[in-house]
Amino acid sequence: MRLVYAIVVLFCGVLSAAASDTVDPVQQHNSNAVWFENWIGLSSATLVVSAPNGKTVSVYAANGTPVYELERGAALDGVYRYELNAATEEVEDIANPIDNGREQVATSQTKSFFMSGSFVVSRGVIITPEDIKEE
Repeated sequence: MRLVYAIVVLFCGVLSAAASDTVDPVQQHNSNAVWFENWIGLSSATLVVSAPNGKTVSVYAANGTPVYELERGAALDGVYRYELNAATEEVEDIANPIDNGREQVATSQTKSFFMSGSFVVSRGVIITPEDIKEE
């Protein structure tokens, strides 16, 4: 059991390190939209945003950054959470290719990128929360 856990932890660490070495998108926002800068090397992105009431919205962009926009007049105040998935330009071999009945069996695939985070809406607009520190 420990060996399986160690392998999973090592595998996840390798994936995280590989993805973080190649791309580093930075969350940006204005009063009604969230997007990402430093988007070099990513494509086929899906941004899934979960509103404070649990409603989810998916935004897909084949090329470039996905942009989530608040619904005018219907934005709820609170913390919105997001997950960003995209393909990188890096290619990895498939250890056990599967013959899915197509003409050619795929032996490689693009590595994936994953990022999660949140943003805050107050009075119907996206804000930057104050960083309050105790002294």
